[in-house]
Amino acid sequence: MTHKIELTREGFTRLQQNLEREYQRLEEARRVVQEQMHANENESMGLADAQRELVSIQDRIADIEETLAQAVLIEHKEGDGAGPARLGSVVTLLDEATGRELKLQLVSPPEASATPGQVPRVSTESPVGRALLGRTPGEIFEVDLGKRRPTYRVVSITA
Repeated sequence: MTHKIELTREGFTRLQQNLEREYQRLEEARRVVQEQMHANENESMGLADAQRELVSIQDRIADIEETLAQAVLIEHKEGDGAGPARLGSVVTLLDEATGRELKLQLVSPPEASATPGQVPRVSTESPVGRALLGRTPGEIFEVDLGKRRPTYRVVSITA
């Protein structure tokens, strides 16, 4: 039985774009390997490196294709925002110790990232993600991050 991976629509689109970029990189890597194979011995010192890069790109493509093949898009209806935190929710937290607000989106592991200029996407399998699932606005909870145990209050949740 195939394991399904829940993805937001945005995450699915990002993975498709990553796959396209990897296919472009694959073509370039193939070209470099071909050039190295046809070069004389003195010029083909980079063949092993080029072949390793080609295999690495092929592995990334296989991983992305597998994730997309197993993907199930999650959809939230308009007005669903007041419910508990779940996959796809954008949550604003207040760090009780520092007074700092943190906005994040709960996503599945393949979507998790902290891209500058975007709302950080936190995996539901991370300590914060696991602790946040099912929480509602106003709830206070503690997260074990190893060296520290911050306490957060859920300020708001939107779909």
